[in-house]
Amino acid sequence: MEKLRSCILSQLSIEQKSMNNILSAFEPLELKKGEFLLKSGRICRQMAFVESGYLRMYDIVDGKEITLWIGKEGRFITSLSSFIFETPNNWNIQAITDCELLVINRENHFNLNKTEPKWLEFDNTLLANSFALLEKKMFSQLHTTAKQRFDSLLNEEPELFNNIPLQYIASMLGITPESLSRLRKMN
Repeated sequence: MEKLRSCILSQLSIEQKSMNNILSAFEPLELKKGEFLLKSGRICRQMAFVESGYLRMYDIVDGKEITLWIGKEGRFITSLSSFIFETPNNWNIQAITDCELLVINRENHFNLNKTEPKWLEFDNTLLANSFALLEKKMFSQLHTTAKQRFDSLLNEEPELFNNIPLQYIASMLGITPESLSRLRKMN
């Protein structure tokens, strides 16, 4: 749980008692490569912190898998709207590699929001960061070239290119695997 502790401390200062209460609400979960944290159409009842490994959030459109996001070590992953509003989820979340996760269920999450002000503060920061990432992704898809998106991802998260199948990266960038291959050769 040290990575989760560090993640929380990177956003705010917190007393040890509160930190212990927060950490105790999480439970370890191991996923093997190919296993699902969540399937489309189900209500998301947990949020996961990635201790190790990679997961992808994707949907299938006209028989084609579209990757929205890659979850990696040190980040949270969930279907946010389903988790918050208890509505059917639109995404699949699947382990790309073997993963070690720390999960908090919806009930414990909202209980912490009521009892631990620092968790509520952290949760609000997570929510703001999620919206900022979504906004950045939308802007990028509308206003940047494939090369610019590739260069940005390569600069910000170069380890993805060594750990994630390239077709998932291409999909996340909104390009074909062939276009990704050409862009990689240019670098």
